[in-house]
Amino acid sequence: MYNRYMTHTSGEEFPRWRLDTSDLDVDALPVLCEADVVVVGSGAAGVAAATVAAEGGLSVVIIEKYGFSGGAAVAGLSGTICGLYLSAEDQRRAPEQLVYGFTERFRGELSAHGGLTAPQLYGSTWTVAHDPLVWRETADRLLERSGVRVLYHTNVIAPVTDADELCGVVVASNAGRSVVRARRVIDASGDAAVVARLGGGTVFGENGEIQNPTMFFRMANVDTDAYQQFYGQDTICPPEVSAAIERARSEGAELPRSKIWIFRTPRHGELLVNATRLTGRDGRMLNVIDPEDFTEAEIYGRQQVRAYARFLQEHVPGCADAHVADTGVEAGIRQTRSILGVETLRNTDVVACRKRPDGVVRSAWPIELHSGDRPKLHWLYDDYYEVPYHTLVPRIGENLIVAGRCLSAEHEALASARVTAQCFEYGHAAATATLMSLETGDRYRDIEGAAVRERMRAAGSAL
Repeated sequence: MYNRYMTHTSGEEFPRWRLDTSDLDVDALPVLCEADVVVVGSGAAGVAAATVAAEGGLSVVIIEKYGFSGGAAVAGLSGTICGLYLSAEDQRRAPEQLVYGFTERFRGELSAHGGLTAPQLYGSTWTVAHDPLVWRETADRLLERSGVRVLYHTNVIAPVTDADELCGVVVASNAGRSVVRARRVIDASGDAAVVARLGGGTVFGENGEIQNPTMFFRMANVDTDAYQQFYGQDTICPPEVSAAIERARSEGAELPRSKIWIFRTPRHGELLVNATRLTGRDGRMLNVIDPEDFTEAEIYGRQQVRAYARFLQEHVPGCADAHVADTGVEAGIRQTRSILGVETLRNTDVVACRKRPDGVVRSAWPIELHSGDRPKLHWLYDDYYEVPYHTLVPRIGENLIVAGRCLSAEHEALASARVTAQCFEYGHAAATATLMSLETGDRYRDIEGAAVRERMRAAGSAL
């Protein structure tokens, strides 16, 4: 195990970095704005949370470090909406959609604007691939129509508290630093950034081990007919491709992962490739909270992209004249911090497909654990589990809820619960709870999950 950083319940300790901002004079900073809600991060969970909260009549500000929405789906170029469908042992069955609500609304908008493929077979389930530009445009439309105030190119650097209650955040940009005051904060950063800065409890994977990041890339100018005839309908590579990768590796090619996944995209002659496996050059786990490790992942990731692209050109029919069109803006992150929640999604909840009266999100996505040489998959055939509401509520801190992959979950459970369709619905759930909290004055922890569930059902979520 890579043990460079110690994990504490108050966050990770980085020898050369300081997370504590207790010496920051918040009162000396200008107040940029005041709102009912500030949403930190505009990935799938953040866009859902901000849109639903604003459409419910709240004033909402969303903070995003990039100049666009999308998070891992766009900056990380993950490129698919995983988690939409049930799994089935019989691959001849038609896809059966499981998740609706805001997820379906976003999926429908993507499809209506030509930014989504039909379902593609992924082992024993299905997924759909999107166009990242259409994803960004769809998010922009939803946020603008609902009246969300969008602050791109902005980072959250500290919480603002009053009598131990969170009442806003300090933000920083090239213009300087200022304060956004808010009655409630939704941490949709993916990394539990607000929770960690507040000193709330977080954990880092399993005993400090997290899933490997990856560098997605797109291949253009592909003869997709020749490719499909060879590769088959399943997006998970056939055994002969894995065998060819292993032969090439034995001859010196830098191809650390044998089982790769390739998806058709909405663009003509283009493929989305998930092939790389990013560890340190010495084989250690990379902690992508640390910018040094994040940098190593991205430099090494782009080098691996070129190696896998050469392999496809040389060994996969239809790819001989193809070229790399793009990589992710950043490495694709599967896991960093998870909060210590009022409740935790357990590995056994996932394996047993546990249903609950306080469940606010359905998932049938397999436990998809990316560590070591080959991804590990545990399928949930013809069934699903439900994620309880209080996995989104930190044990420590008031006026704060999370949405997205940093929910409170055990390691294997998170490997199932972290994907995009579910993240949209975590944002939907967080916004619903926020509306209820501001209507009644109740703390997030005192709101009943069953009540959040019923309100989401009324809004179209399949629960």
